[in-house]
Amino acid sequence: MSNLPITHVATTDISEMLDPAPGRRMDLPGFDEEFVDFPDYIIRITERIWHDRKVDLCLKYYTESCLIHTLSGDIVGAQTVVDNTHATLKAFPDRRLDADNVIWSEDGEAGLYSSHLITSKMTNLGPSEFGPATGKKVRVMTIADCACRDNQIYEEWLVRDYSAAVMQLDFDVGETARKLAQQDIAANNSLIDFHTAEHEAVQRADTNQLPDNSASQEAQEFVARYFKDTWNRRNQEAYPELYDYRVGAQYPGLRDFYGPDEVSPYHQEILEAFPDAKIRVDHIADIPYLGEARDIAVRWTLAGTHSGGDLYGTPTNAPVLILAVSHFRVINGRVREETTIWDDVAVHRQIETARLSA
Repeated sequence: MSNLPITHVATTDISEMLDPAPGRRMDLPGFDEEFVDFPDYIIRITERIWHDRKVDLCLKYYTESCLIHTLSGDIVGAQTVVDNTHATLKAFPDRRLDADNVIWSEDGEAGLYSSHLITSKMTNLGPSEFGPATGKKVRVMTIADCACRDNQIYEEWLVRDYSAAVMQLDFDVGETARKLAQQDIAANNSLIDFHTAEHEAVQRADTNQLPDNSASQEAQEFVARYFKDTWNRRNQEAYPELYDYRVGAQYPGLRDFYGPDEVSPYHQEILEAFPDAKIRVDHIADIPYLGEARDIAVRWTLAGTHSGGDLYGTPTNAPVLILAVSHFRVINGRVREETTIWDDVAVHRQIETARLSA
């Protein structure tokens, strides 16, 4: 089965974007025949749920007991997905989810796996978890990694750049995280406690071990080299070898870097904040892009102790977990474009929980 990339697509009329001509149609056992290929499935169902506002279709396209992982806690069940979607639309009634890319893989018995990069434009017209309605327009990037079988999503890993949303709403990220941490403590619902088992598992993990899935050899070799040299060995001299000198890289909190000389210092700030950080690579998917280049999606988890640096304020010794997804466009062995997303509000929230509990 061939991988068919869909990059930077407008989703106003999906039927114009995808041509169901013979030869393009992909064999999708267990999926509705209307879908041209797996990216078509992912983009179409997102359009129907969010743009057509047919929210109850979540009950069709998510399994009854689906598990959705976010850094602020897990979501269980299709009905909960419906309820959360309605709540989001009350706060942001005009919210859109426009597809920028779908990178995907076939994972054997686990089914099909998609990493869906999304841009959301929306206006805050109702109260949200971050505060009262502001009337502000917001643009936020999200990556949703979905494991699918038989026309349904059964597990999802969802990362949103909530710090960008908070900043555009004119709220302070640290203060917002502190209020959420206070709510957690009052409800006896600590994010630190929730992530304890996963934090310990990542700290014990072999950082050289890659997940067993269907990513190409080229993608696996790149990912192994990238995470070994940048995050785990902290080799700043490796950045010009891994990044094109013109790389554009987007990170949480509206960080927009140009060139490896801007990416590297930010990585170092994170590593200074969490000196014992270890990173586990959890999933790799890749598709071809314009011939020799490849689009590579990597889901990864960082576990570390907030014991240094200035990035997250005075050290608290909080055990912190970060769930992240990176999309790399790799041309001639170097990253030309990168989008890396995690929920930085939830990172601050773990740290504020430790600060408030001290």
